[in-house]
Amino acid sequence: MAVSMDLEELKETFSFFDDWEDKYKFIIDLGKDLTPLSDTEKTEENLIRGCQSQVWLTHHLVNGKLQFQLDSDAHIVRGLSAVVLIASNDQRPDEITALDLDGLFDELDLLAHLSVTRGNGLRSMIEKIKHIAARS
Repeated sequence: MAVSMDLEELKETFSFFDDWEDKYKFIIDLGKDLTPLSDTEKTEENLIRGCQSQVWLTHHLVNGKLQFQLDSDAHIVRGLSAVVLIASNDQRPDEITALDLDGLFDELDLLAHLSVTRGNGLRSMIEKIKHIAARS
């Protein structure tokens, strides 16, 4: 992941925008900073079920912390993936399972501005990350 923003910076930057079109552009720009997965990593095993778009997730446990990489074939979903990674990447499994990502998306008012299928996809990403953390 190449996004160098932390969660507080994300929230602060997001609060600067009054217009949802500007917030969408910001989210899409975040997605452009993600390192894409290689074609060999875009496997059926790494595919997240429940997303409207194709979304792949890989992970590694390094020094007791989980490092995730997400990729998607849709720009907005890559951006939403970046938000999820900013909140959850490079943390211990117990920290990730304790994260209130739904609360974060409520705080950012994101779910209210996404289609139902995009919201379901976002929840599927979160569920998969928490599942991996619980098993690690």
